[in-house]
Amino acid sequence: MGAGCFATLDLTPNRIELARQQAAALPGYLDLTSSNPTHQGLLFPPDILRGAADAYWATRRYHPDPHGLPVARAAIAHTYAARTPSLLLPEEAIFLTASTSEAYGLLFALLADPGDNLLAPNVTYPLFDYLAEIHHIELRPYRLDESRGWQIDEDDLRRQVDHRSRAVLIISPHNPTGAVLRGPLPVLNAVGLPLIGDEVFAPFPYRVPSVPPIAALHPDLPVFQLHGISKMFALPDLKLGWVALNGPAHQTYGERLELLNDTFLGASGLIQAMLPTLFAQGMTFVDAMRDRIRANLDDATERFSACPSLTLKPPDGGYYLFPRVHGWDNEEDLVLFLLDRGVLVHPGYFYGEVPGTHIMLSALTEPARFAAGVERICAALDGEY
Repeated sequence: MGAGCFATLDLTPNRIELARQQAAALPGYLDLTSSNPTHQGLLFPPDILRGAADAYWATRRYHPDPHGLPVARAAIAHTYAARTPSLLLPEEAIFLTASTSEAYGLLFALLADPGDNLLAPNVTYPLFDYLAEIHHIELRPYRLDESRGWQIDEDDLRRQVDHRSRAVLIISPHNPTGAVLRGPLPVLNAVGLPLIGDEVFAPFPYRVPSVPPIAALHPDLPVFQLHGISKMFALPDLKLGWVALNGPAHQTYGERLELLNDTFLGASGLIQAMLPTLFAQGMTFVDAMRDRIRANLDDATERFSACPSLTLKPPDGGYYLFPRVHGWDNEEDLVLFLLDRGVLVHPGYFYGEVPGTHIMLSALTEPARFAAGVERICAALDGEY
């Protein structure tokens, strides 16, 4: 029997990781890559969590449902109805999972057989590469146009489609560029493939007033919308995500997805029961987190605009920045140069291969440390540090 891809994966630390370990032990080290809110002082109010948990324990009963608890699905459906534009979904079109990563795995299994392909943006979160390997499917990258704020290149997407293409992955707001799909794309209607829409950063619009639901933009295509509590409520440890199907997706795939989700039943009954309380009482916390992220993005956008060594396309939403750096041909050398000056960023190649030299930094970072890190990057690139 041949070894799987993970059995032979080279886990030797690369030069960046080795340098990071050394830099992290020194005073003044600044990590601008964190996506973990619990490490950045963003802690969901514990009294709300305790109250919601106490209510669950007082009435605890286990009624396994491959869709998830009805009260949780009702709360999720209400949030979609409140989006702009409004998206009306029946509760039976929502499936609760342990995470959006698990939801992706279910959809890959649902839509594609080994050897099939899914279209995914280049650049994007590297999670997809591992999930595609697990399911023995091909990821075909389609181009994002940096000159247009990292919007989808429709001609290139069309060129990637062949007879084994099964779906298009869309992240809005995009990770790590922050681009938002603002309106329907003619190419998506033309190719007619199901859409897997990742909207985990939708609660954090920046240059747009709101993030439209992908299913509302393409109501005639099967659309699977992914979301969860990890980003929205800064609760990555409580593990709850969901898939919401629009009408065409539910009609064609709903029963099959029900069977797949019933195979695992991965979502905790406790956190499902707590979800309505999170929505009812937690939005003040979400608003405060959004304000903090926006302030960080404002500060970085202003500072980078005065940094001649760097060009930033400000994000439409989310909390990542993906600027282009001038005067450097090797992203790894650039990251090591910045690490020598005590600041960690990610190289652009962590997210895919695109022309130019890019770095990624997270505006989720605690504000004082974020401002210091942004200043240090500019000073280093301008030869002043």
